[in-house]
Amino acid sequence: MESVANQKTSLKAILNEKKDNRRVILLYGRDDAQHFLIDQQEALSEAKAGLAERDMDVIVLIASMVTEPDRQFLMHDFKLLPSEDFVGWLIGKDGGVKQTFKKLVTADELFKLVDGMPMRKQEAKH
Repeated sequence: MESVANQKTSLKAILNEKKDNRRVILLYGRDDAQHFLIDQQEALSEAKAGLAERDMDVIVLIASMVTEPDRQFLMHDFKLLPSEDFVGWLIGKDGGVKQTFKKLVTADELFKLVDGMPMRKQEAKH
Protein backbone atom coordinates (compact mmCIF):
# COMPACT_ATOMS: atom_id res chain seq x y z
CA MET A 1 0.00 0.00 0.00
CA GLU A 2 1.39 3.34 -0.89
CA SER A 3 0.62 6.89 -0.02
CA VAL A 4 1.28 9.86 -2.26
CA ALA A 5 1.77 12.15 0.74
CA ASN A 6 5.13 13.92 0.76
CA GLN A 7 5.87 12.83 -2.82
CA LYS A 8 6.89 15.31 -5.46
CA THR A 9 5.21 13.32 -8.21
CA SER A 10 1.59 14.19 -8.95
CA LEU A 11 -1.14 11.62 -8.59
CA LYS A 12 -1.84 11.93 -12.32
CA ALA A 13 1.81 11.10 -13.11
CA ILE A 14 1.78 8.14 -10.70
CA LEU A 15 -1.36 6.73 -12.33
CA ASN A 16 0.11 7.30 -15.80
CA GLU A 17 3.22 5.33 -14.78
CA LYS A 18 1.04 2.40 -13.74
CA LYS A 19 -1.12 2.49 -16.87
CA ASP A 20 -0.83 -0.60 -19.08
CA ASN A 21 0.97 -2.58 -16.35
CA ARG A 22 -0.94 -2.30 -13.08
CA ARG A 23 -4.49 -2.02 -11.82
CA VAL A 24 -4.99 0.47 -9.01
CA ILE A 25 -7.31 0.65 -6.04
CA LEU A 26 -7.31 4.34 -5.19
CA LEU A 27 -8.64 5.11 -1.71
CA TYR A 28 -9.53 8.62 -0.53
CA GLY A 29 -10.69 9.63 2.91
CA ARG A 30 -11.23 12.82 4.85
CA ASP A 31 -9.14 13.22 7.99
CA ASP A 32 -12.11 12.71 10.29
CA ALA A 33 -13.02 9.50 8.44
CA GLN A 34 -9.62 7.79 8.44
CA HIS A 35 -11.15 4.75 10.13
CA PHE A 36 -12.69 3.88 6.74
CA LEU A 37 -9.25 3.98 5.13
CA ILE A 38 -7.75 1.86 7.91
CA ASP A 39 -10.56 -0.72 7.73
CA GLN A 40 -10.30 -0.90 3.93
CA GLN A 41 -6.52 -1.29 4.02
CA GLU A 42 -6.81 -4.05 6.61
CA ALA A 43 -9.35 -5.90 4.46
CA LEU A 44 -7.03 -5.68 1.45
CA SER A 45 -3.78 -6.44 3.30
CA GLU A 46 -5.15 -9.88 4.13
CA ALA A 47 -5.37 -10.59 0.39
CA LYS A 48 -1.85 -9.65 -0.73
CA ALA A 49 -1.44 -12.78 -2.86
CA GLY A 50 -4.68 -12.06 -4.72
CA LEU A 51 -3.66 -8.44 -5.28
CA ALA A 52 -0.27 -9.52 -6.62
CA GLU A 53 -1.81 -12.16 -8.88
CA ARG A 54 -4.06 -9.51 -10.42
CA ASP A 55 -1.32 -6.85 -10.76
CA MET A 56 -3.10 -4.55 -8.29
CA ASP A 57 -1.61 -1.67 -6.32
CA VAL A 58 -3.35 0.21 -3.53
CA ILE A 59 -2.85 3.97 -3.21
CA VAL A 60 -4.16 5.76 -0.13
CA LEU A 61 -4.97 9.48 -0.03
CA ILE A 62 -5.80 11.42 3.12
CA ALA A 63 -7.61 14.66 2.30
CA SER A 64 -5.36 17.00 4.28
CA MET A 65 -2.27 15.62 2.56
CA VAL A 66 -3.59 15.89 -0.99
CA THR A 67 -2.06 18.78 -2.92
CA GLU A 68 -4.37 21.27 -4.58
CA PRO A 69 -3.45 20.09 -8.13
CA ASP A 70 -4.18 16.49 -7.09
CA ARG A 71 -7.47 17.56 -5.47
CA GLN A 72 -8.50 19.30 -8.72
CA PHE A 73 -7.50 16.19 -10.69
CA LEU A 74 -9.64 13.99 -8.40
CA MET A 75 -12.61 16.33 -8.65
CA HIS A 76 -12.38 16.65 -12.43
CA ASP A 77 -11.35 13.15 -13.53
CA PHE A 78 -12.79 11.06 -10.70
CA LYS A 79 -15.84 13.20 -9.84
CA LEU A 80 -14.78 13.48 -6.20
CA LEU A 81 -17.12 15.64 -4.14
CA PRO A 82 -15.41 17.61 -1.34
CA SER A 83 -18.08 16.48 1.11
CA GLU A 84 -17.38 12.77 0.68
CA ASP A 85 -15.89 10.99 3.70
CA PHE A 86 -14.57 7.94 1.88
CA VAL A 87 -14.35 6.94 -1.77
CA GLY A 88 -12.54 4.16 -3.55
CA TRP A 89 -11.95 3.67 -7.25
CA LEU A 90 -10.93 0.56 -9.10
CA ILE A 91 -8.80 1.67 -12.03
CA GLY A 92 -8.05 -0.73 -14.86
CA LYS A 93 -4.78 -1.17 -16.70
CA ASP A 94 -6.20 1.06 -19.42
CA GLY A 95 -6.35 3.90 -16.88
CA GLY A 96 -10.14 3.98 -16.81
CA VAL A 97 -12.30 3.90 -13.70
CA LYS A 98 -14.01 0.51 -13.61
CA GLN A 99 -15.88 0.93 -10.35
CA THR A 100 -16.45 3.62 -7.73
CA PHE A 101 -17.37 2.57 -4.22
CA LYS A 102 -18.38 4.69 -1.25
CA LYS A 103 -18.41 1.96 1.34
CA LEU A 104 -15.96 -0.72 2.34
CA VAL A 105 -15.55 -3.56 -0.13
CA THR A 106 -14.07 -6.97 0.42
CA ALA A 107 -11.10 -8.23 -1.52
CA ASP A 108 -13.37 -10.95 -2.94
CA GLU A 109 -15.76 -8.31 -4.32
CA LEU A 110 -12.87 -6.50 -5.99
CA PHE A 111 -11.40 -9.73 -7.34
CA LYS A 112 -14.76 -10.71 -8.82
CA LEU A 113 -14.91 -7.35 -10.65
CA VAL A 114 -11.34 -7.66 -11.91
CA ASP A 115 -11.70 -11.31 -12.90
CA GLY A 116 -14.70 -10.37 -15.04
CA MET A 117 -12.70 -7.84 -17.06
CA PRO A 118 -11.74 -8.85 -20.61
CA MET A 119 -8.05 -8.03 -20.08
CA ARG A 120 -7.91 -10.15 -16.91
CA LYS A 121 -9.59 -13.07 -18.68
CA GLN A 122 -6.91 -12.79 -21.36
CA GLU A 123 -4.16 -12.75 -18.72
CA ALA A 124 -5.60 -15.81 -16.97
CA LYS A 125 -5.29 -17.83 -20.20
CA HIS A 126 -1.52 -17.33 -20.29
